[in-house]
Amino acid sequence: MCGIAGILIARDRVDAASLPSLAQRMGDALYTRGPDSGGIWCSHEQGIALAHRRLAIIDLSPEGHQPMHAVSGRYVISFNGEIYNYQELRARLNYSWRGHSDTEVLLAAIETWGIERTLRECDGMFAIAIWDMQEQCLTLARDRMGEKPLYYGWANGNIVFASELKAFTTLPNWSPSINRNALHMLMGYSYIAAPHAIYEGIHKLAAAHYVQLKRGDTHATPLPYWSLPAVVEYGTQHRSSLSDSDATEALDAQLRLCVKERMMSDVPLGAFLSGGIDSSTIAALMQVQSTRPIKTFTIGFAEQGFDEAPFAKAVAAHLGTEHHEIYLSPQQALEVIPQLATIYDEPFADSSQIPTHLVSHFARQHVTVALSGDGGDELLGGYNRYVRGPTIWNTVNLLPHQLRIPLAALMLQLHTGLISKLLPNHNSTAARLARKLGNYYEKIGTRTPEDFYLKLCSINEHTESLVIGGHAPDLLPKLQGLNLDYAEWMMLQDALTYFPGDIMAKVDRASMAVSLETRTPFTDPDLIALAWRMPLHQKIRGNKGKWLLRQVLYRYVPEALIERPKSGFSIPLAQWLRGPLKGWAADLLAPDLLKRQGYLNPQTVQQLWNAHQSGGRDMEHRLWNILMFQSWLAAQQTS
Repeated sequence: MCGIAGILIARDRVDAASLPSLAQRMGDALYTRGPDSGGIWCSHEQGIALAHRRLAIIDLSPEGHQPMHAVSGRYVISFNGEIYNYQELRARLNYSWRGHSDTEVLLAAIETWGIERTLRECDGMFAIAIWDMQEQCLTLARDRMGEKPLYYGWANGNIVFASELKAFTTLPNWSPSINRNALHMLMGYSYIAAPHAIYEGIHKLAAAHYVQLKRGDTHATPLPYWSLPAVVEYGTQHRSSLSDSDATEALDAQLRLCVKERMMSDVPLGAFLSGGIDSSTIAALMQVQSTRPIKTFTIGFAEQGFDEAPFAKAVAAHLGTEHHEIYLSPQQALEVIPQLATIYDEPFADSSQIPTHLVSHFARQHVTVALSGDGGDELLGGYNRYVRGPTIWNTVNLLPHQLRIPLAALMLQLHTGLISKLLPNHNSTAARLARKLGNYYEKIGTRTPEDFYLKLCSINEHTESLVIGGHAPDLLPKLQGLNLDYAEWMMLQDALTYFPGDIMAKVDRASMAVSLETRTPFTDPDLIALAWRMPLHQKIRGNKGKWLLRQVLYRYVPEALIERPKSGFSIPLAQWLRGPLKGWAADLLAPDLLKRQGYLNPQTVQQLWNAHQSGGRDMEHRLWNILMFQSWLAAQQTS
């Protein structure tokens, strides 16, 4: 795992003699992504510089040092990530090998097959920069599911790229403007989806795309080398006819292989374990393929309703792992919050970023690589919206639009009353469930299934009253010609947007800030192809998601240790913003400060803050989006 950066200069914008120092500063800004070593390569004649920071995982020798040159001298590469099938590719290539790294295999493949075929042949997570000395062309590429980040764009006329935005802040005369359209997206969804970025003139390279740039280019069009919608289309046209037992066996076998490939390492590795279905499955398949107890890590909370550490501990005990747990207090959250703007150097507001960073920090004390269960929900139907959403939408869609909101109010009243009867002695839990239902049912007064989905995903549907200037960009990719059930359509949209933009961004920044590599078996392309051939009734059944994955897990862990309501990796944020975080938040939301900055409407922000503090309704997620931007903005102004 590494960090990459570089600059391709316009002929009249940067003195070529300054390239080495520019590249060095850009690379140094990414130190935590690769503390083991760093390197730069420059061509003054061609006006290009590449930087690299290395976290050594495979081939720890100097032969794995980057930037790396092809044997022919034509290509130079700076590579962040892992190619899991590199040994298979190596066996197919006739090359004068110097070491044993996957980076060298990439170079050999590019020389033999060209860039696009090489990208299609690779199974891995990566961000790649390749300079072609012959064509004087820079190619940037990102892995299929967006596990590794890659930004690119223009700064003072020069083409720049990096794993993280902080590398750009080292450039001379760096003074970008805030992209207010991207700010709308952040306020609505807690993250900024590709190709947008918080700065004008800078873009995220979308997952499964590559872009080619030459000196003097002022724009570029990324091209896909792989298409998840095409995989989905093929899968739905060639549905599996396997019985439940045979489908379980097929999924088990493929998952075992994915986990085994991601256990490849020359350094210690372990797994995140929440006690949920996804992480428990990954831990179980690691343990069954290991000759010694694997190391597992979890984080707990003192607040009732949020602590899943006991469940993780029970699963670990059953599997026989070497288990480690740590409990998060409000004080620890307070200590981490000032670091978030640096860790997530683009504003990011999924509040589970706090426990994700802390469990990564905890795990890094014991291992260098950790496997996670991220991606199981999007692939195998795990989120509640896949289970409840189609039923509610199909019901209300039969009614005229003007009757939908009254129906939502009636459904909420009935369900809230039922919750109170079922949980008469758990007022806080009942209130929490009722609020969730309220947030859910208030979204059904929509006209299209696309609008309904967006409302299910959004934290704040009215960003126009919050953000000053700009407008909310479209989030949804256009999907044509796919015959999908509504639940499957939502799964695909999540995989294309929410998964790379939120889940993978959260895990990558949290782990790389402490020099921990994370790997996600659920993003394996063969597993994705298999899962999309499985019919929906093998994913969602009996009002439960991930039915087939549960059957795999029950082979290794008793059902009684797993079956409980899904809570996610959440923190007691609502309580904290009324308690230990109140002073910190109030300072960042001060109306005079907001007015001076000119990005957010002070009156709207104050209404949200007052409503939350009154206890009448929890506004913690809307407030957190604002607070993370404000905290990030303060960090930029003081850096």
